[in-house]
Amino acid sequence: MSGDRAVPSGPVEAPPSASASPPVPLSRNRGYRLLWGSQALSEFGFHASMIAFPLLVLALTGSGAASGLVMGTIAAAQMLAGLPAGVLVDRYDRKALMLGCEAAQAVSAVSLVVAVWSDAATVPHMVAVAAVFGAAAALFEPAENAALPLLVDDAQLPAAVSMNTARASMGQLSGTATGGFLFAVGRFVPFLADAVMHTLSFVALLFLRLPKPERPAAAPGRLGHAMLTGLRWVWQERRIRVTILCAVVLNLFFSAFYLVVIVLAGTRGVPSGEVGVMAAMLGVGGVAGALAAPVLHGRLGAYRAIVAVFWALTVLTPVAAVVHSGYLTGALFALMALFPPTANTAIMTEQLLRTPDRLRGRLTSVLALACGAAGAAGPALGGLLTQALPGDRAILVCSAGMAAAAVLATASPTLRGLSPNPPPGNRPTAA
Repeated sequence: MSGDRAVPSGPVEAPPSASASPPVPLSRNRGYRLLWGSQALSEFGFHASMIAFPLLVLALTGSGAASGLVMGTIAAAQMLAGLPAGVLVDRYDRKALMLGCEAAQAVSAVSLVVAVWSDAATVPHMVAVAAVFGAAAALFEPAENAALPLLVDDAQLPAAVSMNTARASMGQLSGTATGGFLFAVGRFVPFLADAVMHTLSFVALLFLRLPKPERPAAAPGRLGHAMLTGLRWVWQERRIRVTILCAVVLNLFFSAFYLVVIVLAGTRGVPSGEVGVMAAMLGVGGVAGALAAPVLHGRLGAYRAIVAVFWALTVLTPVAAVVHSGYLTGALFALMALFPPTANTAIMTEQLLRTPDRLRGRLTSVLALACGAAGAAGPALGGLLTQALPGDRAILVCSAGMAAAAVLATASPTLRGLSPNPPPGNRPTAA
C-alpha cells in the first residue's frame, strides 16, 4: 500500500501541523470534541449493557454456561475480528467505518430490547448480538486511533491519548454502576440505554470531518496478505515491537495480580462490599492517572514514563501481601492505577507518530490483539498461582516477575533510545 497524500473531503477540523500557527487547543478542537464526546456516550452504553448481559442470560435461562457462552462470544469476536479490522481501517474510509460500528450496535441493542420486551429472547439471538458488539468494538478502536493524529497536532497527541484513556475509565465506571441499577428497573432497560447512547454517538459522528487519504483499491482475496504485511512491519520496527512488548507485560501482570488479590481477599474473609470498593478504587485511580498523564509524560519523556511504571508496580505489589483490609487494598489499587496511564500515553504516542498513516489501523489492531491475549492469559496465570501457592506467596511471585521486567526495561537500549519527540508518521495534509 502507498499513497499518503490526502484529498480533502470538505472543510477539515483544526488542521494539525498544517501551518506555523499555534494549534487549536483540544478544548476548542471541534473534531476532537465530537469524537471524544461521541465515544463517552458509546462507552457508557456499552458497559451498562455488558454488566446486564450475564444477568439477563441467567434470568432467562438459569444457566451459568449460557451466560459464559454469551460473554465469551464478545471476547472471541473481538479477537477474531482484530487483525482483519486493522486492514479495513487502512483501506477504507475511517469515518464510514466508525458510523457503521455505531449503527450496528444500536440496531443490535434495539433488537434485543424488542425481544426481551416481548418475551422472545433466545440464547442464539443473544449470542448474535454479542458477536456484533465484539466485532464492532474490534473495528472501531483502530479506526478511532488511526483518525486521532489527523485531528490533533503532534504535540497534543499525548494529551489526546490520555484523555481517551480517562474517558474509557469513566465510561466503564459509570456504565457498570448504572447498568446494574437499570437492570433492576427492567430487564430491557440497560439495552435500551445502550441503543440510545449508540444512536446519539452515530449522530455526533455525522458531523465529524476527516481528511480522506488516497488509497489503492482493495484487492479481493488479499486480506491475509495485508494482515501479514502489518504484522511484518510491526515486527521489523524495533521501537514499535519493544513498546508493544511492554504493554503486553503490563497487561499480563496486572490482570494476574488482580485475580490473585481478589482470591486472597476471599480467603481472608473480606466482605463482598469491601471487595466491590477495591474494584471501584482501581477505576478511580485509573481516571486520576489518565488526567495526570499529559503532565507526567511531558516531564518524564517516553523512556522514563515507561520505566517508572514498572518500578512503581514492583514496589507497590508486595504491599498487598500484608494488607488485610479491603478498604486499604482499594487505596493500594488506586495508587497502583495512577501510573499505567502515563506509560500507555507514552507507548501510544510513540507508536502513532512513528507509524505511517497507511499502517496505523493494523498497528492498533496488533496492539489490541496482543494486549487482549495478555489480558486473557493473566487471570489464567493468576489462577494457577493461587492453586499452587498460598495467596501471599503468589503475590510475591507476581512482584518478582515485575521486578525482572523492570530491570529489563531499564536496561533496554531500545527504550533508552526513545526520543522525547518522535518523528511524525506519514499523515495526510489537511486542506
